Amino acid sequence: MSTMTEQATLGIKSDCATTTTPTMPMTLTEKAAGEVKKIIADQVAAGETRPLHLRMRVVGGGCSGFQHKLDLDPEVNLKLDEVFEQHGVPVVIDKRSLLYLTGVTVDFHDDLNRRGFSINNPSAKGTCGCGSSFSM
Repeated sequence: MSTMTEQATLGIKSDCATTTTPTMPMTLTEKAAGEVKKIIADQVAAGETRPLHLRMRVVGGGCSGFQHKLDLDPEVNLKLDEVFEQHGVPVVIDKRSLLYLTGVTVDFHDDLNRRGFSINNPSAKGTCGCGSSFSM
């Protein structure tokens, strides 16, 4: 599938390449990118007309202090956000969160014991017991 066709199918903003920063500080695995593409395609099929981006951010919260958040977001603020692309998925990270996301790997698991996205942050000094928050 060509990039232009893929972008149109996924509702990805076609001028994303003009605002894309070349080096992404984190890794989105091919499996995770495939799942994000499926979710975006489902949103487009359900009537979403705005281009969607995978937004990765770090927010305060949880018992260890910080939490990773993954969302689909149609909004990009070029003053506050950096835009990347990996495996055909546009990824938006706010500049504050970039400080905490260098070296992070986002993966997707779909097996008998676990289904969903996982985030491995090698910079995290510790995590809470349930694994949903981390400290720096």
